[in-house]
Amino acid sequence: MTTHAAAGPGQSATSTWRARLAKLGRKMWFYRYLYLLALPGVLYFLVFSYLPMWGVVIAFKDFRLFRGFDGSPWVGFEHFTFFFSSPNFPRLLRNTILISGFNLALVFPAPIILALLLNEIGDGWFKRFVQTVSYLPHFISWIVVGGLLTYTFSLSMGVVNIQLQRLGLEPWQILGNKSAFYGLVVGTGIWKEIGWETIIYLAAIAGINPELYEAAKVDGANRFQRALQITLPGISAVIVIMLILQISAILNSNFLQILILQGSDASLYEVGDVIDTWVYRAGFLKSQLSLATAVGLFKGVVGLVLVYFANKAANRLTGQGLWSRPA
Repeated sequence: MTTHAAAGPGQSATSTWRARLAKLGRKMWFYRYLYLLALPGVLYFLVFSYLPMWGVVIAFKDFRLFRGFDGSPWVGFEHFTFFFSSPNFPRLLRNTILISGFNLALVFPAPIILALLLNEIGDGWFKRFVQTVSYLPHFISWIVVGGLLTYTFSLSMGVVNIQLQRLGLEPWQILGNKSAFYGLVVGTGIWKEIGWETIIYLAAIAGINPELYEAAKVDGANRFQRALQITLPGISAVIVIMLILQISAILNSNFLQILILQGSDASLYEVGDVIDTWVYRAGFLKSQLSLATAVGLFKGVVGLVLVYFANKAANRLTGQGLWSRPA
């Protein structure tokens, strides 16, 4: 009679790992087309987001372009100390958070409201017309938007002020006006992006079971009640995800928008100078690349922390988020 020796712990562990790898290989082959579809996005983030991360080392060096990474001297946290102790830091942080707060409170809900309104219209030419008109500005460059604002609100050539003068009224200075700057930021932000982001929420609304609306109609719920009790809860997961992403970018103002609205008017620095515009002047106009990298690293760390705590709060309050704690 032949006897078989019992497999040792090492052989058992090897067999387990082989079985897991085989199962993973079969699963990946089954979903091969989905992985192939995701490949361009993965390569994009790998090439443009992850591989360049090694360059963050220049935040801790006095980087000189012709010396390279190895030839530039190490300065530690000198650039961080300079930025945090700069007299401009309180103003930059205040303006950045204030503008992000306005965007969060006014710009963020706008596409949600428009999606709810379009959903109540139903399919028809008017809905398609509104969608087309509202999302076309997304494809217009901020440079072009700046030109449109000049020809609309300029004191010398603006259509609005020309008409006011013809009516015998005083011209209305909007461009270069500190008190109107935040209104321009919010107004242009809503005008340019409301239609594009509405597409996301309309897609989420399309996934809601129509039978829920029919049951609500039978129960006597009006349009407002159906939107409040069915539509909003149905897209709450998408709203939470978009909100978390918005909170994570609270230190990332729309750089090009602020730069265009700010122009070359230094008097607007008091209300419109944000971290991104200051980094632009320091990094590209003054060639302080190490300082610009240090500030970018600071913003990245803050964004990571905000994503973590915003997601944790969303999971605790709504049970939904970018990721959930394993059970």
